[in-house]
Amino acid sequence: MRTKAAPIEELDALEHERAFVDLSSHRKVRVTGADARGWLHDLVTADVASLEPGRARRSLLLTPTGRIRADFSVGRDPDGFLVLQPAEQPDHIVLLLSRYVLSSDVLLHDATNELALFAVPGHAAALIDRPALSPSVLGAGVDLVFPLGEAAWRAEDVFVKNGLVEAGPAALEAWRIRRVMPRMGQDFGRDSLPAEAGLEAAIDLTKGCFLGQESVARVRNLGHPPTVLRHVGADHELLPGMEVAAGGSRVGEITSAATTAAGGWVAITRVRWEAAGATLTAEGGVPLVPVRWMN
Repeated sequence: MRTKAAPIEELDALEHERAFVDLSSHRKVRVTGADARGWLHDLVTADVASLEPGRARRSLLLTPTGRIRADFSVGRDPDGFLVLQPAEQPDHIVLLLSRYVLSSDVLLHDATNELALFAVPGHAAALIDRPALSPSVLGAGVDLVFPLGEAAWRAEDVFVKNGLVEAGPAALEAWRIRRVMPRMGQDFGRDSLPAEAGLEAAIDLTKGCFLGQESVARVRNLGHPPTVLRHVGADHELLPGMEVAAGGSRVGEITSAATTAAGGWVAITRVRWEAAGATLTAEGGVPLVPVRWMN
C-alpha cells in the first residue's frame, strides 16, 4: 500500500512537475462513425479535422449566441475521438452533443464508468513510455486512458516507480489557481462568453463555421465582453465571493483564491470591462496587485 503524501507535498510535486493526478471522475465520451470527424469539427470551437493520433485540443461547445455550454478536451486515439469533460460542469457533453446527431453517421458512447484517466502535467510526462494524449487537460503534459481495474492499477504503479507523487483535489485546486486556469462553475458559468472566461485560445478562428461563430466574431471585431478575468495577488487572505472594488465602487468579485509558496495569496477575479485597468481592492480595502492579465 502506498503512503499518501501531505497536501503541501502534493502541491510541491505539481509545482516541480513530478506529480500525477487521477482524473477518472471526468466524463469520457467516445465519438465514432464515418461522419465523426467532420461532424465534431463543425460543432465545437477547436480544429478537430487536423487532429493527429495522440493529440488533443481544449475546446468549447457554444450556444448560437456564443455562450459557453461546455469546456472540454477532445483527443484522437486508435478508437476514434475522445471527449474529456470535468464532472462538475452542469451539462453532460453527451446530452449536449446528442441533439445534433440527427441523420449523421455518428455514435456517442459514454465510457465514463469504463475508463480511468490520469494526467501527468509538465516535463514529468517524458518519464511515461505509454500511448497518451497530448497536451493534457491540465495543460502541458499528457493524459493516459486505461480500462478501469487492473490496467489502471498497473499504470499507477508505473507512475510511483518513476518517482511521481499522486496529487489530490486540494493540491490540484491550489495549483490551477496559481497557474491561472479558469474553471467552469467556479470562475465562469453557462452565461459567459469565451472572451469573459479568458478562453479565446480554445477557439480556432481560421476554421469554417462552428456553433456560435458569428457571435464570437462580433465580440472580437466590434466590441468587448461585459466582464473579464484578472489574476491578482495580496498579502492578506482572499476568499471566493469577496467583493472587488475600484474607486470605492463594486466592480466584481473574487471567484477563486489560494495561498502562494511565499505565504501570500493569489486569486482569480471577475470584474467589469471598464474596470479592467483600474486599481482594485478587496473587502476591507486590501490592495490587489496584478499578477498576470488573462485577456
